[in-house]
Amino acid sequence: METGQRTILKNSNIDQNLYKVLSIQVSLSGLSFCILNSQINEIIAYQQILFDKKQTPSQLLDKVKHAFNSNALLKQAFKAVHVVHKNELATLVPQSLFDEEHMADYLKFNNKILSTDYITYDTISTQEMVNVYVPYVNINNYIYDVFGAFEFKHFSTVLLETILLHKDYSEASKMYIHVDDKHFEIVVTKAHKFILYNTFEYTTKEDFIYYILFVAEQLDLNPESFEALVFGAINADDELHDILYKYVRHVRFYAPISKHRISTALDITLDKDFTLLNSF
Repeated sequence: METGQRTILKNSNIDQNLYKVLSIQVSLSGLSFCILNSQINEIIAYQQILFDKKQTPSQLLDKVKHAFNSNALLKQAFKAVHVVHKNELATLVPQSLFDEEHMADYLKFNNKILSTDYITYDTISTQEMVNVYVPYVNINNYIYDVFGAFEFKHFSTVLLETILLHKDYSEASKMYIHVDDKHFEIVVTKAHKFILYNTFEYTTKEDFIYYILFVAEQLDLNPESFEALVFGAINADDELHDILYKYVRHVRFYAPISKHRISTALDITLDKDFTLLNSF
């Protein structure tokens, strides 16, 4: 097993000569999947399913089963399968302080967890950090039954690895703001050194800007000088962008560089479903 990746193994009939790789992202608010043609290094299929309301983990499993039973794209064999777990049940721990026997203790500081929750971790080796989290174990079990061997990570691991992978030799502080429907994530770096990661729920634009300015204040970042890079469910015409631009001087859209192309037949960009499309 590679450091930083969690893999479930089972005797599998997956033809290793195939070149299609499936990645599926699951959350209580929706699920999405994409397929990579590794032979031509191109994402050739993508679909997102948003739920009308937040589901329970058991309801989420029903949604996933329905997707796999009704979608022809998911009824094929794959060279490899990845699962991205998207929830707020995660926390970062310095690798030097990490002890696998105390994973529940780390999570209890910031999250409400149950004694029956299965807890695991990803290692972010380039930053000497460990991401401790609770995956949807029922989803893992189902994917295991369907495909056999697969890898899984927490979505914040993919988010951090993708952002921190690209070297930035600027001395300026940067605040990466990944926007979703009801929550957003903030990653702060300086001279490519990781400073902070956190996730926030919001319902109004005032909530949105409050948390951004609060983080800036706590880290002594001057809104006149740090750079805010936004991506995800935000565009230049919406109120979130407007209020951010009102209070932060330097705002631009983050254009991630991917190792993979996106088929011209797909009407998506790399920031639309950031962690899924960058999960390979």
